[in-house]
Order: sequence, then structure tokens, then C-alpha cells
Amino acid sequence: MKKLLFTIIAGVALFTMNLSSANAQEYKNAIGGRFGSYNGVSFKTGLNKGAMLELIGNFRSSSGVNYAQLTGLYEIYNPIGGAPGLNWYYGVGGSIGSMKWKHHNNDSDIYLGVNGVLGLDYKFNGAPINLSLDWIPTLRLTPDTDFYSGDIGLGVRFTF
Repeated sequence: MKKLLFTIIAGVALFTMNLSSANAQEYKNAIGGRFGSYNGVSFKTGLNKGAMLELIGNFRSSSGVNYAQLTGLYEIYNPIGGAPGLNWYYGVGGSIGSMKWKHHNNDSDIYLGVNGVLGLDYKFNGAPINLSLDWIPTLRLTPDTDFYSGDIGLGVRFTF
């Protein structure tokens, strides 16, 4: 059921990509942190009218496990009327990661996934600061196929 829901959400996002409005985001590039279940570094760059590419790198080491993941997301931005600087966005992307267990003969796995994203984005007027709050569900393809209902994260970035 969860896989079907994710497939429907991804299909709707792909179908509506061409329906995005004019240049909704109010900055060209942004770099900073994304804080949630998996903290990481986030970089956003404008691609065309109303669309951005976001790259998120997550790295951590705890309890004998080393983890690294890179996620790339294509995001479509739409302004929220009456709220200058505030946009909602959606998109799709992919992720690749690895996990290595120190206490299990250094066994490791490579993870591949398909991601969706849904969020809010705010650019402060007159300040080079951007905040976002988003949800990123994942359909993991390897090493086992499963659905991860997602990570909710807060992005804090410097815009330029």
C-alpha cells in the first residue's frame, strides 16, 4: 500500500511539473544545513523558471556504523499568495548511500532510492537567509526494496 501511495504521488508530481508558475523562488543559490532524522549539508541552485536542484549530503558515525548518503532533488516552486517570500514546493529525485558495520567484519551495503519531496520555503526580505521545512519519503531499491515514510527536515541556508 505504501509503495502504491508513493507511486501515485511521484506520478502526480511528474505530471504537474510543467504547470509551475513563473520564477517563484527569490534567490539563485543557497548553501547551509538540513536538520532532521539525518542531519546534513544542503545546496540549492536555480535551474529555470520556478525550478531548483537541491543536493543533500548526510554523513554520520555511531554505534559501530558509518553511514553516508547523497540525495539529488528536482524541485518545482510555487508562490503562496499574500505571503511574499513564501513558496511551497514538490519534486522528485534519487539517492545513493552506503553503510558499513565496524563490528560485523566491516560488512557494507550500497543503498539506492527514489525520493519525493514536499515542502515550504521562505526567503527573508533584505537578508541572505532561507528557511525550509520539507518531507522526503523514499522508495529504497537496494539492497532490499522497501518504503521509508520519510524524513522531515528544517533547512537553514545562506543565499547568494
